[in-house]
Parts: sequence; C-alpha cells; structure tokens
Amino acid sequence: MARLPRLNLIDVPQHIVQTGHNRLACFFDDEDYDFYLKSLHVAAQQYQVQIHAYVLLQNMVQVIATPKVPAGISSMMQSLGRRYVQYVNHRYQRSGTLWGGRYKSSLIDSDAFLLSCYRYVELRPFSLGLVEDLSEYPWSSFAHHSGAANNELITDHRLYLELGESREDRCNAYNQLFRYSFDSRLQDYIAETIGMGQILGGDKFKDEIERIANQRVRPLRRGRPKKSHKGSGGGTDSDVDKSAKPALGGTVNAD
Repeated sequence: MARLPRLNLIDVPQHIVQTGHNRLACFFDDEDYDFYLKSLHVAAQQYQVQIHAYVLLQNMVQVIATPKVPAGISSMMQSLGRRYVQYVNHRYQRSGTLWGGRYKSSLIDSDAFLLSCYRYVELRPFSLGLVEDLSEYPWSSFAHHSGAANNELITDHRLYLELGESREDRCNAYNQLFRYSFDSRLQDYIAETIGMGQILGGDKFKDEIERIANQRVRPLRRGRPKKSHKGSGGGTDSDVDKSAKPALGGTVNAD
C-alpha cells in the first residue's frame, strides 16, 4: 500500500514516534536521555512547536506536539535527529545509522483522543514492565501532568488546562484518569494508527482535514473501483472539494 503524504497542519496535534534502527538502543545512559530532552527543547523553540507529552524508551521516542508554523514538526525532528546522532557518534566513537528510517506521525482529533494519547504515551514504561509505578520513570512527561514536578519543556494543551481551575485541581483530575485500565481496543487502535501513519479521529475530523489539506487522507479501498453512472459527473459524496480554501495553515510533506 502506498503511504499517504505526511501532513503538517498548524494547531493540529500530532503523535510522533521514532525508533532505533532494527529496534536497537538509541539511549545508553542517563546523560543520553538528558541530552535528547535538552535538544528537543531547543529544536521545539526554534521551530515553534509546542510539546505536550513524551516518553523516551531505550529504543524509541514518542512525542505529542502541536506545530505553530507550517512544517514546524518536520523541521524540528530533522534538526533534533541530526544533532542527537552527531552527539551519539561522537560520544561513543561510532558511525552509521541510529534511527530506523523516518519518524512516523499521526494527526490527532484532540477533543476526542488527545488525553487518551497522553495516557497511551506515558503508560508505555508500565505497559512494557519497566516500572510498577509511573512515578518511578524519569524520562516521561507524567511527573509534570501528575503534579510531581514542573517541566519547562511542556506546554499545557487547552484540554489539559480544562481539567481544573488550578494546577492542583488539574493534576488531581489527571491522576484520576490512571485509576482505570487503558481500554485494550483503544490501545490497539492508537498503535495501529501511528504505525500506519493514519489520522486518529472519526469521519467528521477526517473530512475537515481533507478540506484543509485539499487532498485524500484515507487509504484507498482494495479492489477495483466502482463504475460511475452516466450523467453523475463521475463524482462521489466523498470527493474532496478542490476549490475549498484551507481554514488552517499547513503543509503537505511527501518525505
């Protein structure tokens, strides 16, 4: 299946995943994790991207972020990737590939899925059996959202801020979300969506993204296309209106 072009739309959150080459480690000690986070902070500021949540695992990075300028996320990830690879190669006297190809990304219907994506990302250390308590894992944004620490890398999204009037209220409400097991079907859906680089959202959200981007965002169905009836103009209800003007700024990357 041909991959869909990557979308970078202003003010639309994205779930970003980058893995080590052949799933091999890309972090080797605490100093490496710390350097990556500092580099992420610098790149996010430089390319005007808001970081909302993240987790760094030994062979994987997951980030939820919102670009404030066209191509902000792609520029941030390219800059960050180059800087971190140079750091690792210099520190460990190595050469060659570190990352397993280009990063994957998925646009998020924030009202429906954003906080679920926060939980999905921050639960990874627990889901993988690395810790029994999320507060024990230092390389994620959970401490910020749960109230254990303030993280200057994080820009709180509107939906997180709406959890309560004060920081204490928001943190308490956020912690309540983790009292319940993460729905396995939702977990699989998020994993499948990011794995295929598709949009995390319903038909209404996808329709809006297609209108903004002026292009198809759904994979083509398998099989031969149905013949159109004469006099119908050859169109369908799902055709994208090519004359529609984007309501939001954005770019389409085919990288």
